[in-house]
Amino acid sequence: MITTIWAGLTVGAIYAIVAVGYNIVFIASRVFNFAQAQFVMIGAFTAFVFATGLGLPLWMAIVASAVIGAIIGALEEVLAIRWLRGRGSHNELVTTLGVSTLLSGVAIAIWGSEPRQLSYFADSRALDLLGGRVLVTELFIIAAAIVLAVGVGLITKRTMLGLASLATSEDRQAGALRGINAGVMAVGAFVIAGALVAAMGPLIASKTFVVYNVGDLLAVKSFVALAVGGFGSYRGALIGGFGVGLIEIFAARYLGTAWENITVFILLLLILLFIPNGIFARRVGRTV
Repeated sequence: MITTIWAGLTVGAIYAIVAVGYNIVFIASRVFNFAQAQFVMIGAFTAFVFATGLGLPLWMAIVASAVIGAIIGALEEVLAIRWLRGRGSHNELVTTLGVSTLLSGVAIAIWGSEPRQLSYFADSRALDLLGGRVLVTELFIIAAAIVLAVGVGLITKRTMLGLASLATSEDRQAGALRGINAGVMAVGAFVIAGALVAAMGPLIASKTFVVYNVGDLLAVKSFVALAVGGFGSYRGALIGGFGVGLIEIFAARYLGTAWENITVFILLLLILLFIPNGIFARRVGRTV
């Protein structure tokens, strides 16, 4: 039982990390970035190149992953989002999906479809903790998700940069009148989200392996985690991620692997029916 809980928390932490990236972009620009999960793949392949091709340490791979993720995030905002802003019809959903497909295609063209293991984690050992077995790398993933969600949440609520992001999200024009550069805030959000999620890529790859379609596998479940927790809430992203991961793993163990996806989407349907804004969605009072 406890081992299953550790496994569920690990998978849920991965979903939570991607969901935090979704939130960073969504809060600052009101764009849902379908390509966000692909930054895990970017970080994983960057670490693979550093490990096998260059023989460099893990911390350098993480820094390089963050830098490359930030650059690609900026390019995505400038090339796929900025020109569509204000034209309606949510065209950004199509372009971010296109960016996601493009990134996957580039990865499979360069590295192929063969899953690879990072040498950094080849000797990862298991611990007996609270009556269950858990890998050290799994504990790092869980801890990283908690630190990321709590840290970004505090920055958003308690710094001028975070408050400016919230103001831009609430009313872009009013924010501009107060001197907030909405364009800079938007590209900054893509840069920060890309850097943070890509930096987690090497760590996540210890669980998922390095493979071109890892982003495709994470995107939908991370979206469900965010829908459960509530768009705009980092606490919700974390709790929603853990919840989805636990439900998926317990369903796979006790009902069979055929049920792990079914139960997750049943959860999504229930949330949309009864709590459509998510459990921890931000509620804003208005004077009418």
